[in-house]
Amino acid sequence: MTVTINPRPAINLAPDEIVGWKDIPVSIAVDLEPDCQLDNAIRPLTNAAMSLHFLGPAMTVSCTPPDFGAVVHALDHIQTGDVLVVAAEGNLDTAVVGEILGGHLRNLGCAGLIVDGVVRDIEVLGGFDDFPVYARGVNPRGPIGASEGVVNCAVTIGSRTVSPGDLIIGDRGGLISMPPLKIQAQLAGAQAKIALERQWIDGLRSGKTAKNVFGL
Repeated sequence: MTVTINPRPAINLAPDEIVGWKDIPVSIAVDLEPDCQLDNAIRPLTNAAMSLHFLGPAMTVSCTPPDFGAVVHALDHIQTGDVLVVAAEGNLDTAVVGEILGGHLRNLGCAGLIVDGVVRDIEVLGGFDDFPVYARGVNPRGPIGASEGVVNCAVTIGSRTVSPGDLIIGDRGGLISMPPLKIQAQLAGAQAKIALERQWIDGLRSGKTAKNVFGL
């Protein structure tokens, strides 16, 4: 077996279309596109005292623990601002990323790491304030073998398909993966929903009844 490296797909999103989502909470995005939510069992492991909101195009990896070959190869192809999404079959027995790989991803400008499986060395990985880490959990047992897997392919995270170039948005609430067409179509709606929620907050603070504020 060998690791397959597929070409990086073109990302048909203008910079302002991506930047426009930087202040959009995951909860707002999920309200608009419920099917884009990633498995909520994949949780942030970054220190809870640190603020957490990030976004970036997905670079995807498929691997079968204990082999983590595709994760290693991905380090040579990651670009600044990418979010590395590792489909590790939800395996809880073998970590596929630890301090060395995670630290190098951070140094390369990777915007975040999502593992449908487990990581290790969380004392270090969880302490970065500029490199969010999400996984199903932590296991100190490291990988064995680095000869299999695929980089830049459609992967399944829980029940959700993530394709290379999908926009990943994450915060303490969870994660979403939205294809470019939905990112373009839903930005105005997301901004409108935030404005509406601000109106609700202002209305409640002003003393209006909840019935009137929510139009019941």
